[in-house]
Amino acid sequence: MTTTLRPTEPLQQTPEGGRSRTYDVCVNSRRVGSVHLSTDPGFGAASGVISGLGIDEPDRGRGRGAVAALASEEVLRGWGCVEVQISVPADAEPALRTARSLGYAERSRNMVKELPAEPPALPDGVEVRPMSGTEYAAWETRAKDGFAQSWIDRGVPEDQARTKAEDSHRKYLPDGLATPGVAIHVVVRDGRPAGFLWTGRIEIEPGRWAAFVYDIEVDEEHRGLGYGRALMRVAERVALEAGETLLGLHVFAGNTPAIRLYESLGYRTTYVNSAKTLR
Repeated sequence: MTTTLRPTEPLQQTPEGGRSRTYDVCVNSRRVGSVHLSTDPGFGAASGVISGLGIDEPDRGRGRGAVAALASEEVLRGWGCVEVQISVPADAEPALRTARSLGYAERSRNMVKELPAEPPALPDGVEVRPMSGTEYAAWETRAKDGFAQSWIDRGVPEDQARTKAEDSHRKYLPDGLATPGVAIHVVVRDGRPAGFLWTGRIEIEPGRWAAFVYDIEVDEEHRGLGYGRALMRVAERVALEAGETLLGLHVFAGNTPAIRLYESLGYRTTYVNSAKTLR
């Protein structure tokens, strides 16, 4: 039997070189599922994305998802992509096993927490305040550089990583501190900033919105003193004050201390994000 992809729509293209298209997954011309392929506007046209890959129930368990993923990679190669990304639900163990068997390596994960009815108390002696405009000017450059470096450390070419950092700030922080729904807080020790927290709102799944921790960092000399936990409690308070019931975040693979902190605070992994180089 031959598994192929059959387009269900014309190829969609953007002036910046982006592409996207939805396909039926077919076995001997019989539809057995579907998949959506696109390029990532954050990383650029050289980075492809496989999303919405699903095989209909009667045809599952026969390896057709894996073959469809390989066929998708061939389409993305034809588009000039040099890497491909996937995001798999954390509870979809068969799909996670398939991804690993095809050579995909975890880069990051998405996590979420159902918020309690009452905001958590902050630890005694911890001072948290909104970031000032003067602090913001210096922080934005550091934040972009740090975000780009996190991707570079995980094998993303520097130009793509910096494109991703610029795109993220442009998309989620277009008006700086005046961006609606955005808050940036600073944790203070001995009168000096010791870390920061950037929160906002995001569509974590189609049609499902939540408060979101875009970035959190504690200065190296102040780590291990509870400031990260304090800032995460601030994030919960900000979310609850905005009327949200969910708080999500994104954490890079290998950041074990952060993952342990989030798990201890009640966060669960919702999606595992992986990538693979196309050769």
